[in-house]
Amino acid sequence: MFDRFYLGLLVVGAIAAVALALVWPQGLGDRSPAPFGHEPVQRTAEMQARMRAETEAAQKRVDQARQAVRSIQNQAIAPSQ
Repeated sequence: MFDRFYLGLLVVGAIAAVALALVWPQGLGDRSPAPFGHEPVQRTAEMQARMRAETEAAQKRVDQARQAVRSIQNQAIAPSQ
């Protein structure tokens, strides 16, 4: 392949990659630049409430599991009680 053709194609590809990166949506992370951006899903009030509820439910399950382990250990240490 000729160097001029290959390097020209490489430059065009690099410019296209940079242009695509400027306009591609950013997903759930930070907001894209002004004309392309939208409110990130994780920052909406509904999603915040949902994430908070999931965190509290997970913490409750962890606490219940710890309590179950403690009760089993207490029974193994002192089975007469």
